[in-house]
Amino acid sequence: MDLEVGPGLTIPESELRWRFSRSSGPGGQHVNTSDSRVQLTWDVVASSALSEEQRARILERVDRRTTAGAITVTVSERRSQLRNREAALEALRELVRDALAPPGPSRRATRPTRGSQRRRLATKQQRSVTKQHRRRPSDD
Repeated sequence: MDLEVGPGLTIPESELRWRFSRSSGPGGQHVNTSDSRVQLTWDVVASSALSEEQRARILERVDRRTTAGAITVTVSERRSQLRNREAALEALRELVRDALAPPGPSRRATRPTRGSQRRRLATKQQRSVTKQHRRRPSDD
């Protein structure tokens, strides 16, 4: 089953690599015998589903999540392997969708208003007075 990320991008199932292992956490004795933990890996660098622009944007935005150009998602929150597989697919979909989203509008520099500057300085002065009152009386 291919992973549809958005209207313009579908990751072929052949590019997704699955690994299963024993999960810690809930499940009782069942957890010791079943491989319910899921690791989903997608090699961004070798993917044929991406354009060069998309590849560059994903690698730039999820740089800390990649290892040798591959994104790995690990899920072990559910007791069943099937549910963990679904959660891993959803996590990868969201990660790629967020990475491909166009950047938001850049911040427009503004200056603090005169009133906000006055209020800030008045609070600083009040704080200074409060701290001065906490001092020991001097013998001057």
